[in-house]
Amino acid sequence: MPLPKAELHLHIEGTLEPELAFELAARNGVTLPYADTEELRKAYLFDDLQSFLNLYYELMAVLRTEQDFADLADAYLARAAAQGVRHAEIFFDPQAHIARGVGMGTVVEGLHRALSRSEETHGVSTQLIMCFLRDESAESALATLEAAKPYLDRIVGIGLDSAEVGHPPVKFREVYEAAAALGLRRVAHAGEEGPPAYITEALDVLGVERIDHGLRCMEDPELVERLVRDRVPLTLCPLSNVRLRAVDVLEDHPLPAMLDAGLLCTVNSDDPAYFGGYIGDTFHAVHEALGLDRERMRELARNSFVASFLDHDEERRARYLAEVEAYEFG
Repeated sequence: MPLPKAELHLHIEGTLEPELAFELAARNGVTLPYADTEELRKAYLFDDLQSFLNLYYELMAVLRTEQDFADLADAYLARAAAQGVRHAEIFFDPQAHIARGVGMGTVVEGLHRALSRSEETHGVSTQLIMCFLRDESAESALATLEAAKPYLDRIVGIGLDSAEVGHPPVKFREVYEAAAALGLRRVAHAGEEGPPAYITEALDVLGVERIDHGLRCMEDPELVERLVRDRVPLTLCPLSNVRLRAVDVLEDHPLPAMLDAGLLCTVNSDDPAYFGGYIGDTFHAVHEALGLDRERMRELARNSFVASFLDHDEERRARYLAEVEAYEFG
């Protein structure tokens, strides 16, 4: 039995495996520019964030119907459960679908179809976080929030993702203020490719409660001190960092130093179909490459539940944490 854990940084579109991509393409009459799944899998090799994003958006063309989104989420949840996930806070990118003529309702209702039965089917509790694409305009983000209003009973928070450099958090001040007024939780990608200043700006200008990635905080000792003092969680994605060249090799990842500094770090899979591993694979990889002992691994699992948005259900959080403490490593 795997170590119980929560996953807090997971893009549902990034769980699209080649086999499902071809299955949905056939269902929807979409022609993919790859001969077969093997050729497509070879395309999952990237030089940087942009080359990954190009393929990521290209493959989204197969996602058309509510059932497609339900199947996508269901496939992820089955894999996640098998790797010890007990709670998942799942990102989705509505602008990327709306731009293709797929409405907000289709996306949210489809995902909800899988998420609403996830506890019964997979033993995984779930929450849904709507992300804005930071390389789109601030006006587009506001329009997206407006389009989401009929579905806010199914969305717990908002996030900010896609190409970071040149798109500082301040660009999205207005939509984050509007989301806060609606009672939505707030997170944002910051300090992956962008500088430490983006992390500070996400905290001060957007009022985020959690930083997605954030590994470049280590370049700013005062920022590290603040993150430790305020217990701001960081949702790190080590395999993603290596595949997108933010870190050269996994053995060089700053995760051990970040934990030693007292940062509230969690480990997540980001876009697992593209980055070579789901969350259990990621835990195993950091354990092997970084020499993290069992208690460090337990700390990472504990952090994942502490950092989760389970404030509405502290009894559940306590139950998950008890599972972590009781876990016996093989």
